[in-house]
Amino acid sequence: MDRLENLDFCIRYLMRRDGVEADIPPTLEGKQRLLRALMNVWEPQPLSEAFLQVQDDELQAQLQDKGVVEIDNCESGIEIWQGDITRLRVDAIVNAANSVGLGCWHPLHNCIDNAIHSAAGLQLRQECSRVLSGSEIATGQAIITPAYNLPARYVIHTVGPIIPDGQPTAEQEKQLADCYRNCLELAEANGCRSIAFCCISTGEFRFPNRRAAEIAIETVGNYELKDKSFTVVFNVFKDIDYDIYRQLLSKD
Repeated sequence: MDRLENLDFCIRYLMRRDGVEADIPPTLEGKQRLLRALMNVWEPQPLSEAFLQVQDDELQAQLQDKGVVEIDNCESGIEIWQGDITRLRVDAIVNAANSVGLGCWHPLHNCIDNAIHSAAGLQLRQECSRVLSGSEIATGQAIITPAYNLPARYVIHTVGPIIPDGQPTAEQEKQLADCYRNCLELAEANGCRSIAFCCISTGEFRFPNRRAAEIAIETVGNYELKDKSFTVVFNVFKDIDYDIYRQLLSKD
């Protein structure tokens, strides 16, 4: 099958399983958007090997379209990289998850949780469901899973504090620091030598960007890494976060 046929196969499979009816767009981009939307609302359940093979072929093709970014171990041990975290070839990337821990359920939502699950494939939601077994991820805690169709080896899912008024308390600042520490502990425990952190709790969770970056840099800096060649990447997407991290790290 070619890519258009692969996408049609995956779309029809998920629509049939979920009892959904929709017109399938004729274009590659339209089919990709519909498949992603169906993946976003998919309830964890067994999947056929045929579906998984065809889904993986398409997601690997999408990765090649985007291009993989190699992150090498650097002398300072800390890097800033601006762009799509799903392109990074590191040992682990960090996902800013919600407490349910199964990914974003809003079709085509523009959040990192949605992007990571959509690029990794439905195996990621399956595995999160298996690991959590109906429980939730407490704020400040984290779980680790394979990364499936991502270039990273693992995804570490952590839940940062939600700040409705944009003014974090001392306890919420501690919870954010816990996210970074727990992610580093999981990475080391699983033999990782590199990790890419997203800007946990900023954006829709409304943690102030600069204060969040200060906590991230301070926590990582104070963490006693067993492997001194370990590389930490602060992955940013917005210009404002890139400027904040560059300014704060230039002071060190």
